[in-house]
Amino acid sequence: MVTAPRPPEPLPRPALDAHTHLDMIELPVADVMARARAAGIVRAVTVGTTLESSRWSARCAGEHDGVYAAVAIHPNDTEAAIAPSAAAPPPAAADVLAEIEALARQPRVVAVGETGLDYYRDHAAPDVQRWWFREHIKIAKRTGKALMIHDREAHADVLRILAEEGPPARVVFHCFSGDAALAKQCAEAGYVMSFAGNLTFTNARPLRDAAAAAPPELLLAETDAPFLTPVPNRGRPNEPAQVAYTLRCLAEVQGLDLAGLCDTVTATAERTFGPW
Repeated sequence: MVTAPRPPEPLPRPALDAHTHLDMIELPVADVMARARAAGIVRAVTVGTTLESSRWSARCAGEHDGVYAAVAIHPNDTEAAIAPSAAAPPPAAADVLAEIEALARQPRVVAVGETGLDYYRDHAAPDVQRWWFREHIKIAKRTGKALMIHDREAHADVLRILAEEGPPARVVFHCFSGDAALAKQCAEAGYVMSFAGNLTFTNARPLRDAAAAAPPELLLAETDAPFLTPVPNRGRPNEPAQVAYTLRCLAEVQGLDLAGLCDTVTATAERTFGPW
């Protein structure tokens, strides 16, 4: 039996979970958000990775206070997005993207994501991923929504494609995985960096160095739940309440007062995703 995560001490000021997957958490959304509010996490952005999960995320945001959505086809799901199935003929890529854009235009959908590149896994060919990434960038610019990026072992190509396409006004590197040099590059471009629970891991010194190099006004914190549960609950199920631990670690790394950091990330989220 998996042990439930230890609830965090409530934060001194309200904050948010900038990236989670409520559809993958094995608890009712209302219960998850009640536990989050008890920890001081008053908002969460639930993120789609397929057309179906994007539809679910948009519906969830419309049904629950404090929940907002991001919609996209995850880079690892780009080939499967138009693959044949026994249930129905495969939709054309243009049809999938048209529906993602329609979802992105809904008022409680605050970002196009997660999209980007993943060269760690081989679920989709790199050239396929790059094509879909460019199309999502275009959707973000047409809809005026933030672009939420998945970047795994693909830093150079992600930055190159953003430069070639012209980035949207608001860009978030979800689950930031680069080093201090990449953090400085992102800061120069005005890109927001969102740090997840792996920031708290004992072997995460390079990641903490990256977080220390980022300007406070370009920082967000997230869970990526149900993945990457922070210390002291590593190995247990993750949920939005747990981002409180990551925020405490981020404040320590930055040398900032925790209450001040909560206010700063809230202001950054409102600037990036809002107005709420």
